[in-house]
Amino acid sequence: MYLDKDLVAASATPLVLGILADGDSYGYAILKRVKDLSGGRIQWTDGMLYPLLHRLERSGYVSASWGSSESGRRRKHYAITDAGRSVLAERRSQWDVVADALGQVWRCAEVPATPAEGWS
Repeated sequence: MYLDKDLVAASATPLVLGILADGDSYGYAILKRVKDLSGGRIQWTDGMLYPLLHRLERSGYVSASWGSSESGRRRKHYAITDAGRSVLAERRSQWDVVADALGQVWRCAEVPATPAEGWS
């Protein structure tokens, strides 16, 4: 399934912050979690995730520290900060409003759940 890049970009911050709200994690594990949560329909690349993590770190929403994996390999672990939790709560409220409005529109307009032939 194709997901519009604007939708992916808009959902990236709350997805990452939500994953980190469940516990500290590292890049590969975050990529895997996004894929698992979406049933394989969202597959981010390193080139998409790491700039986002660095931006969230610069903004003070996540902190990063170096640690080791079970195999002894060094990994950068990310954790949500209090500021990140506040942003996550705000974004969740915003998404709730949008999801509710879309749900109402789709129920009223009886828009099909899958695109009609010829849509792009």
